[in-house]
Amino acid sequence: MITTTTPMQAGPDLGGVVADFSQETWWLTLIKAGFIVAFLIVSVIMALWVERRGLARMQTRLGPNVNGPLGLLQAIADAGKLIMKEDFWLKGAERLVYILAPLLAAFSAFMVYAVIPFGPQVSILGRSTPLQLTDFPVAVLYILAITAFGVYGIILGGWSSHSTYPLLGAVRSAAQVISYELSMSLSILTVFLASGTMSTSGIVAAQERMWWALAMIPSFLIYVVSMVGEVNRLPFDLPEAEGELVAGHMVEYSSMKFAWYFLAEYINMFNVSAVCVTLFLGGWRSVILASFWEGANSGWWPMLWFIAKVWMVMFFMVWTRGTLVRIRYDQFMRLGWKLLIPVSLAWFVMVAVVQAYRSFSGASVESLLLILAGLFLAAMLILFLLPDSAADDAPQAQDAEDWEEDEDGPRITAPGAEHLAFAGGYPVPPLPGQHLPPSPRARRAQEAPQEAADSQPSDDAAALPALALDLEDPSQEDNDD
Repeated sequence: MITTTTPMQAGPDLGGVVADFSQETWWLTLIKAGFIVAFLIVSVIMALWVERRGLARMQTRLGPNVNGPLGLLQAIADAGKLIMKEDFWLKGAERLVYILAPLLAAFSAFMVYAVIPFGPQVSILGRSTPLQLTDFPVAVLYILAITAFGVYGIILGGWSSHSTYPLLGAVRSAAQVISYELSMSLSILTVFLASGTMSTSGIVAAQERMWWALAMIPSFLIYVVSMVGEVNRLPFDLPEAEGELVAGHMVEYSSMKFAWYFLAEYINMFNVSAVCVTLFLGGWRSVILASFWEGANSGWWPMLWFIAKVWMVMFFMVWTRGTLVRIRYDQFMRLGWKLLIPVSLAWFVMVAVVQAYRSFSGASVESLLLILAGLFLAAMLILFLLPDSAADDAPQAQDAEDWEEDEDGPRITAPGAEHLAFAGGYPVPPLPGQHLPPSPRARRAQEAPQEAADSQPSDDAAALPALALDLEDPSQEDNDD
């Protein structure tokens, strides 16, 4: 028999852990672990349908509508087809690593939800237990470690294939996780400072009055951008860019080995969504409903609020895929290293100063953070609107006559321009301040009007045919008649 109890009771304070596991038993742990696995698998099946139908609506298409009502069984049909595919083996691959890499990516994705709280303390078969598998004082650090550990499955899968496209996808994944894990970690550190704990249940309890997404908007925005880059979704799907790398690290995989990677990708989307809800959107707590409904945050209802919030963040990632296009690799790196990491580091220092001031003044942390977030966003907006003086100072030499070619390749010949030799190496991304010569297509476009003007006959030449007709022998017309 399953009954409900009052909201989560605070157990012994072990590093900020609020959840009380004093009555936990092994069979309760197995039940909750089975529920998490079933929840993730069913959520992935539903996410495939929601994504395909949602993208079809955005693109004025129908989407899947044959298998089952409204195409609900399309994901099951796709899974069956994928399982029945031939499971081929690469002759020159590192066999053991080639097999274990997709399993490593998938099983690490399942482990994140172990510390995610679904709801408050409830009673199951007469035993009081939180709707959470486990929790400990450094639970969020565990999440960061597991998400970074899952990238090894992608890197090892690309390396073990001994193929070009998978290796390029693996290298991109390594660079991506280094770039965006830093900004994500810095945004999460501010949540530690404001909550005073790294326990997931403690962070949810700290948002009883206000979500950290409102009090710390910069951290929330940085995390949202970083989480999209973390799960390799558009516009940051560079490790598996179809137009460039076909499928990236998954090119040489088929059947179930490919399915493990596919499953890990969608489970990771639910992982980052659940972490976003737990750290910034109040977790299973409903601030609005609790203002007029006393039992909104007790019993089994909070699980419904939590799942609804997770799907809301999940649909945001589907929306970005249907709206945005893939950015270039240099733009991706520039966004991570020149914008997200410096901004998140500056925001972290400011939140630390506010926390130090609050410890002496006793002011409300929510009010101080709201004021600080407003000032910080205003400063970022001013810096964004300032003109870029570096682009104005760079020498411009874009016309065809400003370039010449020799045995070393093209070089700038414009007065006062810097000498740049690219040694005929195309395509070469120019460094800041450098300028490549116009492309052959641009040169042809510039030369075409001149060639047309040169080939146009003069007025005298155009009058010659008419003059020749006038000078024809009149007797010729009579002969024709």
